[in-house]
Amino acid sequence: MAASVLIAASTVAAPSPVSAAEPRDVGLVGTAASPDVLAKPSNMPIARPGAAAAPSVFGLTKKTCAKTSGNRSVCLAPGQPSRRTASAMLAPVAFPQWCASSDGSPVAGTRTAACRITGLILTTQETVNGTVRITGELSMDVYDYTYGAVDLPNWIHQIGVSPWSGWGAAVNSTITGTLSASGDCTTNGASSFPVQSLSPVNNTSRVGEAGARTTATALGAIGYCTTTWNLRLQPVGYPQATASSSMAEISCDNAIGANGSRPARVGCVVPWYPAQVLYSQSRYPSLASHVSRAQASGLPGATMANPLNRNVDQATIDLNRSRACGDAPSISGKSCDEYPLASTYQGLAFGGTRRTFSGCNINAPTGVTGPTGVSACMITASENNAQGGIMAGFYYDFRVLGGDPYRVGIGS
Repeated sequence: MAASVLIAASTVAAPSPVSAAEPRDVGLVGTAASPDVLAKPSNMPIARPGAAAAPSVFGLTKKTCAKTSGNRSVCLAPGQPSRRTASAMLAPVAFPQWCASSDGSPVAGTRTAACRITGLILTTQETVNGTVRITGELSMDVYDYTYGAVDLPNWIHQIGVSPWSGWGAAVNSTITGTLSASGDCTTNGASSFPVQSLSPVNNTSRVGEAGARTTATALGAIGYCTTTWNLRLQPVGYPQATASSSMAEISCDNAIGANGSRPARVGCVVPWYPAQVLYSQSRYPSLASHVSRAQASGLPGATMANPLNRNVDQATIDLNRSRACGDAPSISGKSCDEYPLASTYQGLAFGGTRRTFSGCNINAPTGVTGPTGVSACMITASENNAQGGIMAGFYYDFRVLGGDPYRVGIGS
């Protein structure tokens, strides 16, 4: 199936979950979900400048009925999904468990994948002597799953329709569909959704798969795309019913630039998902100590619910740094570290006051708590210098652009 093959001639698998030992976070989906999956907050649109956060909703918002054919008609209506774990027929990549356990969230995601589960009800009707009689009903879960890679210009939108309860004529139906794309993208090859029976009702997904490719490939370009599965459901002896299901969670760019010897390249991510950079406690003990204490005092960046946001405006970066460390003392082997980082929108250029900790050699109040402001501390200079390289590599690896959210964690 050409649509399942990405540019690198290999199918991109869903990102591997992090260790289950990692602490759970506000906004994580489901009790059985990976601890590194986020339910998209309703107040977290695509953050990048100039981007409108397109809604990712099932195209059906109310009951619609196809025109009658003779004395028969067919209706589609949105429904509550069962959230059962579905096995998949012909699915190149299994639908993730965290999609089904997303606790009613519209969308859940990682940095390179997003998934949504919705419900759909198909009803068949027959009119006899002017009286409408329901002849069958079929309840289905609909899975939308988009996944890509940070170093490829295309991605996959996979859809699964899982019937889980039904009776009568509605059960004797088939389904197929095609993918369309709008925005800074095109479809990438033909859609693969062969006509599949929706019977028997066994909660097995009938799967469609297709690819999309960004057109935002010029150096510095950032693109946004909506991919839509246009579904056609056909009960035997009844008119055809249609529905659409759209996802607009993937953004692609060629704006991240090079990282040393690693070249600039086009790639695609879920821009509202806050990836995590880790500072090693064993390699950078003074840096890790300062960040840990700053976060423990209430400053943001540790959690998905309260991330940092990258700032690429040099003037405010310089102002953040000056207000945090401009009067730092000269101590051999040490330099001033500020948290949140100067390259964020959480720095002092955007409000708040400076704080510090005992032993940091900074003339600022200690014992201060709360979510606003910046902590400054004199730490080992070599560790502070290494932080710049760590962040540059992190921005490159996870395609963190201006405005994008991210987290800072402490690793071993």
